[in-house]
Amino acid sequence: MLVFRSTLALALFALVPAALSAAEPAPSDALAARIARIENGLLPPARIAGTASEPWSVASRLVAHRVPGVSIAVIADGRIEWARGYGVARVGDPAPVSADTLFQAASISKPVAAAALLALVDAGKLSLDTDVNASLTSWKIPASPLAAGEPVTLRRLLSHTAGLTVHGFAGYAADAPRPTLLQVLDGTAPANSSQIRLALRPGTKWQYSGGGYCVAQQLLLDVSGESFAAYARTHVLMPAGMTASTYEQPLPAALAPRAAAGHRPAGDRIPGDAHVYPELAAAGLWTTPSDLARFALALAHSLAPADTPDRILKPTTAAAMIDPPLADSGYGLGIGVLGTGDALQFAHSGSNEGFRCTLVFYPRTGRGAIVMTNSDNGCALIPEILRALAREYAWPDYRIVEKTAVPLAPGAFDRFAGRYQREETLLTFSRTGPRFFLRVGTQPRRELFASSDHEFFLLNSDETFSFALSPEGELTHLIRHAPSPQIFRPVSASPRL
Repeated sequence: MLVFRSTLALALFALVPAALSAAEPAPSDALAARIARIENGLLPPARIAGTASEPWSVASRLVAHRVPGVSIAVIADGRIEWARGYGVARVGDPAPVSADTLFQAASISKPVAAAALLALVDAGKLSLDTDVNASLTSWKIPASPLAAGEPVTLRRLLSHTAGLTVHGFAGYAADAPRPTLLQVLDGTAPANSSQIRLALRPGTKWQYSGGGYCVAQQLLLDVSGESFAAYARTHVLMPAGMTASTYEQPLPAALAPRAAAGHRPAGDRIPGDAHVYPELAAAGLWTTPSDLARFALALAHSLAPADTPDRILKPTTAAAMIDPPLADSGYGLGIGVLGTGDALQFAHSGSNEGFRCTLVFYPRTGRGAIVMTNSDNGCALIPEILRALAREYAWPDYRIVEKTAVPLAPGAFDRFAGRYQREETLLTFSRTGPRFFLRVGTQPRRELFASSDHEFFLLNSDETFSFALSPEGELTHLIRHAPSPQIFRPVSASPRL
C-alpha cells in the first residue's frame, strides 16, 4: 500500500497532462480555448460581494484535495462535446486517467438499473403499481402490518418510497468472502449489511434505500430469468451506446487494465484497487463519464415521440421515470428530478469506497456533465468543477454565491472573543489583527465575516452565528444556525490569536 508522503509527491502525479481517448480527434481552437478556461477556472462556492475569486486549475485542486485522478464528459447542444481525463488512474503507476478509464459509478448505478427494470414494464412483464411480492419467486418481502393496504410496488422501490431499510453498502474487499444477493436481502453472513425489511408504511415518505434496489435486482432476476448484468447490457447499455460499461462484479480481468483504482482520503489505494459490490442495481456499475452521458441523452431521447436508435424506454415509461411519486422528494424512478422549464435537471451522485462521482443533465437545453473521481476526497473537487462548467455553459445552477460583509471595527469583535460550549461541541472565536476566526473543536480555524454588529457568517458554509446581548449590553449566549438554531453558552475568555 503506497501512501502519499508529501504534497510534492502528489503533485507529480496530478500534473499528468489531460488525456483524451485515442479515437477522439483534437478539438477545434475554439473548443480547446473553452476547455482551457474550464481547466483553469475552478471556483469556490462563495465569495465576498465586491471581490474577485482567484480561480484554480484542475491540476492544483487535484493536489489540494489529494485526488489522484478525475474524468469529465461534457454535454452541450444535445451531444457529447468533449471528454477528458486528468491525473493518474492509480497511485504508484504513471498511467494517466483518460476519457476511456473505467470508474465505479456507485449510486449512479441506480438510474441505469431503474431503466433496466422499466424495460420489463415496457415488455409487459412487470407493472409499476402492483405488489412486487406477486412477481418475486426466489425471495419475498416479509409480511408486515406496515404494508396493510399499501404494498411495495416497483414504482416505490425505484423512487425510495417503499419504506425499506438499508441506506447504502460498504462493498467487500477483493479477497473477502462475498454474499449472494439472497444473503444481502436477509442480512446473513457473509453480508456486512443488515437485513432489508419494511420500516415505514409504503408510499408515505421518501427515505433513500439501497436495500430497495436489491429487492428490485432480485425482482429482475426472477422475472427475466437472466443475470442482472446480462439483462442490463442487452436492454439498456447496448441500446444507449454504453459499450464501455458493465455490471459484472468483480470486474472481469480483461477490463482491469482500463479501470481506475479507488483511493482513501490519505491517498493510499484501496487494497485490491476496489471493493466488490454484489448489490449490482444499487452500486455495481463500472463505466465512464462518456457512457453515462450517453445514458442521459438516451433517456432524454426516450421522452420524445420520435424514435431514435438509442431509445431505451417508451415515451410514457420514460415520462414516469422523471415524475416523482412524492412531489416534494425531488426523486423520480432512479433519478433526481429538480427544477422546471429550461432549469429542469436530472441528477444523481455516487459514493463507493474510494470513488465519488456526479451526473448533471438539463434535458431541455441539452447541457450537462458527468464527473468521476477515484478518491473519497472527490466530493470536494466535483462541485468546483461543476461551478466552472456552469459559468462556461450558462447552466442555471452551480453558481458561485456572493455574500455581503459589513465593516466592523476589530475592537468591536473583542467582546465576542472566547469559548462557547454546547454539550460536547466547543466553539472558539478569536481575532488576528482586523480578521475574525472560528475554530470548531480542534479543527483548523476558519475566517468569519460580519453581517451586522453582532452577526457573522462563514464564506463556504451556510452556518451563521449571532451573539445575544441583554438590554444592558451583556453577552448572554451565542446562537449557531446550522441550519436549525443551537444555543452555546460562554465558558471562558479567549486570548486573541
